[in-house]
Amino acid sequence: MSFVEYSDHIQEGDVAIIYLGHDSMMPVKVQQGAQTQTRYGAIRHSTDLIGKRYGSKVTCSKGGWVHVLHPTPELWTVTLPHRTQILYTTDIAMITMMLELRPGSVVCESGTGSGSLSHAILRTIAPTGHLHTVEFHQQRAETAAQEFRQHRVDHLVTVRNQDVCKDGFGVTGVADAVFLDIPSPWEAVKHAEAAMKTQGGRLCSFSPCIEQVQRTCEALAHQGFEEISTLEVLLRVHDVRTVSLPLPDFGSLPSESPERTAAVAVKTTTPPREIPGHTGYLTFATRART
Repeated sequence: MSFVEYSDHIQEGDVAIIYLGHDSMMPVKVQQGAQTQTRYGAIRHSTDLIGKRYGSKVTCSKGGWVHVLHPTPELWTVTLPHRTQILYTTDIAMITMMLELRPGSVVCESGTGSGSLSHAILRTIAPTGHLHTVEFHQQRAETAAQEFRQHRVDHLVTVRNQDVCKDGFGVTGVADAVFLDIPSPWEAVKHAEAAMKTQGGRLCSFSPCIEQVQRTCEALAHQGFEEISTLEVLLRVHDVRTVSLPLPDFGSLPSESPERTAAVAVKTTTPPREIPGHTGYLTFATRART
């Protein structure tokens, strides 16, 4: 099992995703002789998981059942242990596209945090790319490095525990793209430029406050970055449901006709009454060729 390579069967040491319901999932490290408790009963790793195909329906000790799914960056984002606030798929999709990431890309990231974006980047740049990720907090950096080893993607990533605003990314002239998710990204812009290739590249900075965006844009312009733009991604999910609508009467039916009161069932969508609010601003820029 790897987060960037698919395997058919569950093996000892894998990190599997236990699907209990649409809004209830949990990651489990598969170990011989271990058990995992769920509201449907216990899952015995030796007999219920190891050797089974991913996607299998597993019956728990109380008679209820769950599905066991192969891990993906998307599933990890909604099940990972939170050490920090994380980025979700809505923003991640825009970031990976606007940074023009592809297999073989070299990316610098700060900070690593809980590793939500890191896993999506690794899946995108595999099998020949590399991620240089910097985390200021020592324990978070060590935990992230341990997770990358457990998920068998550590050959694609280098984790550094340092202050990117003071010490940079630890590499020079190698990055195709740089991502910043730190309190003062404007202080890291010069280090981002130093880490990027001389033939140019893309930069993205995530900030929750517009004042941070303003200072970052000023620093980007001062450093010679071009095509500076800021956007905000808001998700609006529509519910699909069946409703009953009366058939239109254009005055051609007799008043006593039963068709005047006939109805038809149709599928329609309804917008949410409440829309999830602001997550943050994404600022993109291009480093000019030198």
